[in-house]
Amino acid sequence: MTAHAVEHEHPPPIHYSSRVSPAVLGMFLFIASEIMLFGSFFTVYFFDRVVNNGVNGQWPPPPFHRPVFGNRAGLQAGLLLTFLLGLTFLVTQIIEYHRIGFNTSDTSFAATFFGLTGLHGAHVFVGLTILLVMTIRAFRGHFSPEEHHGVEIGGIYWHFVDVMWIIVYVTVYLL
Repeated sequence: MTAHAVEHEHPPPIHYSSRVSPAVLGMFLFIASEIMLFGSFFTVYFFDRVVNNGVNGQWPPPPFHRPVFGNRAGLQAGLLLTFLLGLTFLVTQIIEYHRIGFNTSDTSFAATFFGLTGLHGAHVFVGLTILLVMTIRAFRGHFSPEEHHGVEIGGIYWHFVDVMWIIVYVTVYLL
């Protein structure tokens, strides 16, 4: 074989156009397609709800009904587990801060890193406070299938903090 033939025996090395690896980019594209899939189903659901409006404005229309929740032990266990996992997250973040090896005054990256992750950590702390109150109230029997706004409102906030973490994690740790 000539030197020229040996040179073209294998494909050339891959050149990435960004710092994002193909596997991570593939996962982002998969998640984007999942968002579009769920978005289409939500669109159909809300279209059906607006156009059909149920019987006498009732949704879902009879004889259908939403699931009714009344599992107090499940609520208590779920809230307690969520609180403990959130606390574990916050403690892990504090440990990371002590071991990370840089400080806010080192570079703009360091200041922004601590700013973003610290802002999220502060929101986790507020969420844990809300979760603690919800958990105590659940163990005292304050919630029922008819009276559950205290859990619902706190849950909305907690899920907001979850979504923010996904955005912070992807931005700071992956990109």
